[in-house]
Amino acid sequence: MELRETIEGMIDKPLGRMRDEEAVEWVLRRRLTKKEFKVLMGPLRGVSDAQLQEKLKLDTQRLKEIRSSIRRKLNRDSIKRELYETGKTS
Repeated sequence: MELRETIEGMIDKPLGRMRDEEAVEWVLRRRLTKKEFKVLMGPLRGVSDAQLQEKLKLDTQRLKEIRSSIRRKLNRDSIKRELYETGKTS
């Protein structure tokens, strides 16, 4: 599954057409913490939850909290405007 599909699955109210893959990744690198970015990208790069937990030294509860935080951030209007081609540039 590609990055944009994954993100669109997490966003409650999309704002139209999402930017290209490279632009989306750039926004995510800027707006998410390093751990959040690695947790989001892990499954896309074929990394299992167990491997993520070991590499980032997380327990199951903390992994869930980070995923919840990612979803919350992606649904912020300011970040959504950056992810979608809304005609406004940041």
